Amino acid sequence: MHILDGVAVEGRKFITEPEAKRVLKAYGIESTKESLCQSAEEAVAAAKEIGYPVVMKLVSPQVVHKTEFNAVKLNIQNESEVEAIFNEMTERARKSNFHVNGILVAETATGTEFIIGSLRDKQFGPLVMLGMGGIFVEIYKDVSYRLAPVEPIEVRDMIMELKGRKMLEGFRGKEKVDIEALITAVVSVSQLLADFPNIAEMDLNPIFGNAHGVKVADARIMLA
Repeated sequence: MHILDGVAVEGRKFITEPEAKRVLKAYGIESTKESLCQSAEEAVAAAKEIGYPVVMKLVSPQVVHKTEFNAVKLNIQNESEVEAIFNEMTERARKSNFHVNGILVAETATGTEFIIGSLRDKQFGPLVMLGMGGIFVEIYKDVSYRLAPVEPIEVRDMIMELKGRKMLEGFRGKEKVDIEALITAVVSVSQLLADFPNIAEMDLNPIFGNAHGVKVADARIMLA
């Protein structure tokens, strides 16, 4: 895939979020609606088109974990907030001597949170992981692993292993999750891992699932 090849040629290990989402799109995995903006004016226009509230994120090859750099802002409600956050993020990044690819303006996704990830075990090879998001993964480590690639029936077994699986059924008034769409996403990620052995690690977190499907809100890919 030309995106992965291009990153490798540049000598980078980290694939930025927009690049990662283009890779996922090639495998039929949907992401949140978003726009990479180079100016505050572009960001305001993007937010207006996407619809408030929006999310804003710094995109830089030097910022692997955005939350650690305070490079993610949620629930942005209006034009003045977009302008202020755009200017603050870019200025802070430049003071840190980070290259700024732009600021990502994205829709605020809703639904049940999931994580799909991977690691490459030295003995067994690529492993795909499915987990419940939010406090389920942070506190309970509610995840399941399988060797990649996986078949749909294996993903169903992974779902059954999750402690928070009742959330998929519309627990306490929450919208039910399109389980078939979730299964398809896990299968597609596992095939991506099998197809590209130079992918060392992948973290799609969070993914939001509802009755209409699943969307990746944030994505991180590391090359070996």
